[in-house]
Order: sequence, then structure tokens, then C-alpha cells
Amino acid sequence: QVQLVESGGGLVQAGGSLRLSCAASGSIFSINAMGWYRQAPGKQRGLVATITSGGDTNYADSVKGRFTISIDNAKNTVYLQMNSLKPEDTAVYYCYAFKNVGYWGQGTQVTVSS
Repeated sequence: QVQLVESGGGLVQAGGSLRLSCAASGSIFSINAMGWYRQAPGKQRGLVATITSGGDTNYADSVKGRFTISIDNAKNTVYLQMNSLKPEDTAVYYCYAFKNVGYWGQGTQVTVSS
């Protein structure tokens, strides 16, 4: 079992920045990949960014150039640095880890005001 705890969400004005953190605990050895997904009201949950154990990253087109995913293996924590935030980035952001099966965090709200 893998437990994921997100933090760092909040309210920010358009153009601002936030950094989300996701701390993993439990059976974290050999986690294949971690990432962030988001779900806005009335929409399906969708990919934001992922990072593999080898450091390969993948981003949704809508966040490329603005968001950066990174991982601190010593702290078992994955980060999402979000810059130049837009109102359409408003959503609940979920941390995700894959190790044979997928694990989800409880989500953290990000609200971007115009």
C-alpha cells in the first residue's frame, strides 16, 4: 500500500504561482511513476504531469511551459511548480502513484481568480 498526502493548494490571482507537494509513504519501494491529475467542476479528471522513476516527464499541452514536475527521492515527495496560473487551472489537484496498481491522494483545491 502507498499513502499519498498533498499540500500547497490555495487561492491565487491569475498570473501567480503555487507549488504543490505530495509526500508518499508506506510501500514506496519501486514506485514506477508519480504524477498530478486535476478535476474541475463538471469535468473528468485529467492528466497534468507525470514523472517516472527514471526522471522522464510528460505534461498536458495546456500546462507545458508553465508547470514543472519534480521529485525528491530522499524525501519521497513529488512537487508541481505552477507558474503563470490561469482561471482555467482552477480544479482539485490529485497526486497519483503507480506501483502495479494506481494510488490516489485525497486532493487539494487550487483556485485561480481573474
